[in-house]
Amino acid sequence: MKALVKYAIGVGNIDIRDMNEPACGDDLVKIQIAYCGICGTDLHIEKDLFPNYPPVILGHEFSGTVVEAGKNVTKGWIGKRVTVLGATAVTCGKCRYCQSGDFIFCNNRRGMGHGVNGAFTRYVVVRPDQLYEIPDSFSLEEAALSEPFAAAVHAVTEISKVHIGDTVLVSGPGPIGLLCLKLLAAEGAKTIVVGTANDRLRLEAANRAGAWLTINAGEIDPLLAIQEATLGKGVDNAFECAGHPASVDCCLRALRPMGHHTQVGICGKDINFPIDQVFYKQLAISGSICYTARTWERMINIFAEGKLRLADLISEKLSIFEWRKAFELCAAKTALKVLLHPEN
Repeated sequence: MKALVKYAIGVGNIDIRDMNEPACGDDLVKIQIAYCGICGTDLHIEKDLFPNYPPVILGHEFSGTVVEAGKNVTKGWIGKRVTVLGATAVTCGKCRYCQSGDFIFCNNRRGMGHGVNGAFTRYVVVRPDQLYEIPDSFSLEEAALSEPFAAAVHAVTEISKVHIGDTVLVSGPGPIGLLCLKLLAAEGAKTIVVGTANDRLRLEAANRAGAWLTINAGEIDPLLAIQEATLGKGVDNAFECAGHPASVDCCLRALRPMGHHTQVGICGKDINFPIDQVFYKQLAISGSICYTARTWERMINIFAEGKLRLADLISEKLSIFEWRKAFELCAAKTALKVLLHPEN
């Protein structure tokens, strides 16, 4: 089968390769991939800025249909439409973090798409405990956004716990920022979204997704605009989703005293930031990395309610053979969410 493979360590070293179709073991299920989304992690792997173990098939945000089940799999999974928690492909299962459900901190963990083979291909095999059945009303395209949406659910509903009526800042209108916005709008928060001059398309999407106010930092000082919009009070919560020093600075300065900053984006390096803002305003700062198994259960319940849809964030659906174009669209911020599908 054809697959998009990181075939060697180093910058680049990604291409379409022929790979053996995976066999379905006695305790596993086999999934035919429908769609797999491109993540910032995939772009970082291309630049060799994220740990990876080549040769490895990329892609970890995916949906598909179960086509085979091993003889020890008791539940009737064949024919079910599913999304997959790929981050638990390898864990020790014994450490305090695995036992508590916070598997992301397991020292032995490897996820699909960088640590083990992922989903930019036709078939994958996984354990049944990694599967989450998609509600009938939810499309396979939308379900391919489950993994990044779970990260947004974790940040908004489990780490920060925003309240109805709060005024909230989302800095960075990329896919994660827009998914956070959808949740915040659904929870009744007045959400301000800040982007750069390169984020025009994404700021337009933010307006459609329920932003109370969007600010183009290339045209206006975002802090002045936030102060004016909040009548000088500042925001209650800030979600930094860009992973940029200027964005972090803006979030901390925009918060009201005793406000809450949630770091969702990865800066990728040490940065300078206004630490005295934390002291003088007695701010709370939290990091939000990925999700837990409980988060995925919450997410599936959100999907089943049918009130929050994700299709409007999908701007391109391309073949894995068009991966270069897809990566370029994402890097240039000229697309929202880009999905790849396997060959026909």
